[in-house]
Amino acid sequence: MSSIKQVQITFDCADPERVARFWCEVLGYVVPPPPKGFADWDEFNRTLPPERQGSAFACQDPAGVGPRLFFQRVPEGKTVKNRLHLDVRIGPGLVGEERLAALEAECARLIPLGASRVELLRADGFNESCLVMRDVEGNEFCLD
Repeated sequence: MSSIKQVQITFDCADPERVARFWCEVLGYVVPPPPKGFADWDEFNRTLPPERQGSAFACQDPAGVGPRLFFQRVPEGKTVKNRLHLDVRIGPGLVGEERLAALEAECARLIPLGASRVELLRADGFNESCLVMRDVEGNEFCLD
């Protein structure tokens, strides 16, 4: 017997709010409302002990379809390649120059938000082209 489960994707990072707000812009996600009784997340944050302030942040798909993203502060920095990464589906169904143009346009949109371009992987007869990038803290993701 199987069941459908919801998935939350968790990122370890140094600055949870900064990384969450970056991904909100990339994916069209929104910051969830603060807990009941608080006007905003800053007000809620001020109620936490100093060591917990700013230690976590989240964003979610406004339509409720995509997974929630959760960002948690960790003391260590990123030192190696991610074992898991997000593929941001920019060009499903597009091929050739049309796909490359869509990937490049999205790359140009994301760079001013703090993303960095790593490498364009061109179609090889098996896989279509994709563009490897990094978020504001260096986590790899692909424009696919």
